[in-house]
Amino acid sequence: TTDKKYKKEEVKGVSAKVITASLLAGDCYPATPIGINLPNANWIRKEYGSKSVTIDNLSHAYDEAAKGNGFAEEFVIDEATRERARQYGVLCNDLHTDLHECVGHGSGKLMPGITKDALKEHASTIEEARADLFGLYYLADHKLVELGLLPNDEAYKAGYYQQMMNGLMTQLVRIEPGKDVEEAHMRNRQLIANWVYEHATNKEVEIIERDGKHYLQINDYEGLRRLYGELLNEIQRITSEGDYAAGKQMVETYAVKVNQELHREILARYQKLNLA
Repeated sequence: TTDKKYKKEEVKGVSAKVITASLLAGDCYPATPIGINLPNANWIRKEYGSKSVTIDNLSHAYDEAAKGNGFAEEFVIDEATRERARQYGVLCNDLHTDLHECVGHGSGKLMPGITKDALKEHASTIEEARADLFGLYYLADHKLVELGLLPNDEAYKAGYYQQMMNGLMTQLVRIEPGKDVEEAHMRNRQLIANWVYEHATNKEVEIIERDGKHYLQINDYEGLRRLYGELLNEIQRITSEGDYAAGKQMVETYAVKVNQELHREILARYQKLNLA
């Protein structure tokens, strides 16, 4: 999906650990990350590799808190999609986090003379989108089934539906009315979902209205994967070449502004669930 010249010639020093957190403190408390990639300097990743840490009990806590709270019944389009999410959603989320941290951030290389600072204020959003897209594209690879990480070739669809629904709609519950999307991870998720939605010319992905409510409908999961791959190719090019103008346009077009009408609807539907 990406040009060979933007790929590493060889893989070096990929280290991944899973830990349990017993104490939370510091700048991120209480909304602490569930995964951390260190170091983030591109020259270190290129020469020596990267280290990734997944904090498993925090992911588990999020998953347990989400069970039976009515969220899926309110926002997921039908029972078949909800059942797939119940079966494979947690597994897909964990695998996507691991792919994002271990090989997403650890992949690719910069062209000679290019630094991470080339993308300036948009660097974090573009980098998180790059890692997310890497994870999404390879989540659907049959190799994960061969390795026994996913039970079948249908399971990845739970992760695809979750990403698109979250990026297009449900993460908006965390945004105050009238505000833009500010946080880099949220910008990245909206960037991916909005870009894919706009480029789904064969209706691979749709937002449909039913009884006055809007729902995500995915008609072609393989087509959705191709779109993820196309966007990954461009995001990697922007990163490798330090193309600030293209990165700025990508972020400002897809990642920042909120559909105010849809936002009001999502907030009203979420409020009725009486969730934190």
